[in-house]
Amino acid sequence: MAVMTRWLDPDEQRTWRAFLASSRALMDTLDRELQRDAGMPHAYYEILVRLSEAPGRQLRMSELAEASGSSRSRLSHAVARLEEADWVRREDCPTDRRGQIAVLTDDGFATLAAAAPGHVDGVRRHLFDALSPAQVDQLRRISETLAEHLSRS
Repeated sequence: MAVMTRWLDPDEQRTWRAFLASSRALMDTLDRELQRDAGMPHAYYEILVRLSEAPGRQLRMSELAEASGSSRSRLSHAVARLEEADWVRREDCPTDRRGQIAVLTDDGFATLAAAAPGHVDGVRRHLFDALSPAQVDQLRRISETLAEHLSRS
């Protein structure tokens, strides 16, 4: 039996394309600004943030991959680059011989602390300043709904 495709109606199509365009433009702009101002892509910034927020500034690589929304192979490559910059170091996991722990170094924390004000300013200028308080609330609720829905997929 053939499955019927539920095509998007014109309003849904317009919403979908606006969502795609705005999401891409925001992330591209923030990535470009982080590259220019801090010498790192947004993905590296996200890794440093996740490590800075973890107890002892360290996470198992598998937990870091999940927290940063990255595949393990992509994360491993990124951490190798962050190690070259002396922003992160890897240590063997004491409880699992196969596991590794990523640790944010003092240089990495200082780099993050230097980059954060400019990045937060960019997020504020490019996202929050363009929205009313009611729209910010709507965006948060919509994003939470989507994140919860997609986490079950």
